[in-house]
Amino acid sequence: MRQSKLLYSLLIIISCFCGNLIKGAEPIHKREFRAVWIATVSNIDWPTSPNDPVEKQQEDFIAILDFYKKLNFNAVIVQVRTAGDAFYPSKLAPWSRFLTGQEGKAPELDYDPMAWMIQEAHNRGFEFHAWLNPYRATFDLNTDILSPQHDFFTHQDWMIPYGKKYYYNPGIPEVQDHLVNIITEVVENYDIDAIHFDDYFYPYKTEGEVFKDADVFVNHAEPGQSLEDWRRENINDLIRKTHESIKKRKPWVHFGISPFGVWRNASIDPLGSDTEAGQTTYDDLYADPLKWMKNGWIDYLAPQLYWSMDFHLASYRRLIDWWDKNVINTNLYIGNGAYKVKNNSDTAWYKKEELPNQIALSRATQNISGNIFFSANSLLNKHDSIINELVQNVYNTPILPPSSNTLDTLDTFDDTPEIISKRVIDDTVHFRLKKRDTMSVQWAVLYNVENKRQRQMIKDPKNIIGVFPITSDTDYFNITIPIHFLDHKRLIAVSYLDFYRRESEICIFKNKLNSKKRDW
Repeated sequence: MRQSKLLYSLLIIISCFCGNLIKGAEPIHKREFRAVWIATVSNIDWPTSPNDPVEKQQEDFIAILDFYKKLNFNAVIVQVRTAGDAFYPSKLAPWSRFLTGQEGKAPELDYDPMAWMIQEAHNRGFEFHAWLNPYRATFDLNTDILSPQHDFFTHQDWMIPYGKKYYYNPGIPEVQDHLVNIITEVVENYDIDAIHFDDYFYPYKTEGEVFKDADVFVNHAEPGQSLEDWRRENINDLIRKTHESIKKRKPWVHFGISPFGVWRNASIDPLGSDTEAGQTTYDDLYADPLKWMKNGWIDYLAPQLYWSMDFHLASYRRLIDWWDKNVINTNLYIGNGAYKVKNNSDTAWYKKEELPNQIALSRATQNISGNIFFSANSLLNKHDSIINELVQNVYNTPILPPSSNTLDTLDTFDDTPEIISKRVIDDTVHFRLKKRDTMSVQWAVLYNVENKRQRQMIKDPKNIIGVFPITSDTDYFNITIPIHFLDHKRLIAVSYLDFYRRESEICIFKNKLNSKKRDW
């Protein structure tokens, strides 16, 4: 595998160097993370307007899911906390104004939007990653629009004004406990697949501004500890406590972080990357993803490499190589700046091959297991030439999500689906399978296996028909599949994916379905 991937990488690099569009850059194994960020702050992606009726908001969310389902993505990362608020009923934060138009105001319909979003995502075979901004308290300095229940009013001593926003002070122990409680509330109450943080730790530096935490530093720092190291340790504490809280309650729920794409510049630290970034995640945001990985505090890392392949200050190509060499104990995904397509001063983003080539290069790199696009509206119903390239040559088959590198589990588990019955209802096929009390399964995977080497065929991602949600009643597991997925397929294999993303053994059955007569 490693030798073939190295050869493949060389071919990709040669193709990229020549500036050609990479053709046929299919995955070489059947697990890959394909995700999109759905940003809710300032209604970047969803909802289109906080004043839209609930029905319109739901239609727009489903449109996003269906668009990326057609691109064979397998995860959505949805922002459910933007700035001290919530897109779900919470005892610890008010409703977001970006959802309802007024902070603290509940949706008009009596429903839980987050539970609804999770169900719609799972129905389409997507993982749902709940994306929270822990430290950003407000989106501007206008506190008149905040709910009386916002932490700005209930805990003003936690707040620090900086630039044009208020931030939680990461150095206050009670702030850390409060943020962990917020995350714990989400983990306990929702069927999520992951908790996700982005790059907002200590704020990006603003010229002429001082982050006024000196008094807290004096009272809480260890003897001899520098301000910079103390700040980094505050972030480390939150990451560690968050990890512990998640794994204590639902060990299968992943914890992922997408830091700014440059750890340190080599001009400052010989271990850093060959870049000239104006700010870095270690020196300016006081975040140390290398330490998080080393200590096993995260399940995946997704550095935001929002630059073109050969951008002179921070090359996507060079940073891919740096992160590949420095990842440890963690799944490594890459954040891609799809929002820059035909919308940036760097002319590379006007070439239709730029984004597909980035995906192909990351796919060809040994330790990288997937990509995340920022953000959903960047490609939604636009840039047809790029979408066509992704569909035809890059994401042209469904694929399974990776399992976690930090779990002491195998990629497979010893159970085989046992089909009890099959029924055709309208345009769907309903499978009933034997239920085992010892199994905690979430999805079924269907494969097209058309020859005697069925066990080998399931290793090829081209043979994946799709990933479908499993429902459970008292006695059975149930799977519902649109009938067109089974047309013209003689033999089909089905397996389970459990909550850890481990795959079961397969069950192979003959497909005797006659779609015209709607019977077997």
